[in-house]
Amino acid sequence: MASHEVILSGAQELAQGTMAFWFSKPAGFAFKPGQSISLELIDPPAESNSTRRIFSLASAPFEPRLMIATRMREESAFKRALKALPASARVRLQGPVGSFALHDDVSRPAVFVAGGIGITPFMSILRQAARDRLPQRLLLAYSNRRPEDAAFLAELQEMERGHANFRLFATMTEMTKSTRKWDGATGMVDAEFLKGLAAGVVAPVYYVVGPPAMVAAMQEALRQTGVAEDDVRTEEFYGY
Repeated sequence: MASHEVILSGAQELAQGTMAFWFSKPAGFAFKPGQSISLELIDPPAESNSTRRIFSLASAPFEPRLMIATRMREESAFKRALKALPASARVRLQGPVGSFALHDDVSRPAVFVAGGIGITPFMSILRQAARDRLPQRLLLAYSNRRPEDAAFLAELQEMERGHANFRLFATMTEMTKSTRKWDGATGMVDAEFLKGLAAGVVAPVYYVVGPPAMVAAMQEALRQTGVAEDDVRTEEFYGY
């Protein structure tokens, strides 16, 4: 696996408790939308398990910089140190890693199911698909507690307006704790939600990303709707 030193070129809060970080892209660095990288701090904090983390790339291959997005948990020494890095700081990157990528048969739609920050690999896939005008139906079920927590929500809504082959099905599960207006769905993503989303969609392949409990629940929900195990691809995000 190739190793590079890259430069932190920017950081921004995307949603409440979620940050994006941009890094320089090494010359010749190539990856498939949906793949991940390993980031290693050059001067890590003294706490144990604080040197390296794996992140899905939210940026698409055509973009000039690499982007990750992550929930900023205070108990994570790595994330505290990453947030504190000054602009132009260097970190070590290894990758790309992983095989989580869109299937090649464009005649088969893709149904993406994301919980919270599990949206990141799908952003890479969707951004590239939008640029390439991919003639493949792409549907996204995106669950968050509140609009305040939903990273990339405005971009996804704009993407849906601009691309006929993409549909967004966003839902919020704790709107009683929100101060924002939300006119969309408010239920959990369950078997009925997925069944309604995929109505009329022929032979889709399902992709599920989120914390382990969420992934397990979605696998069971898809099984209940009659989806074959071979048509479900998953990636678990630990350390939310």
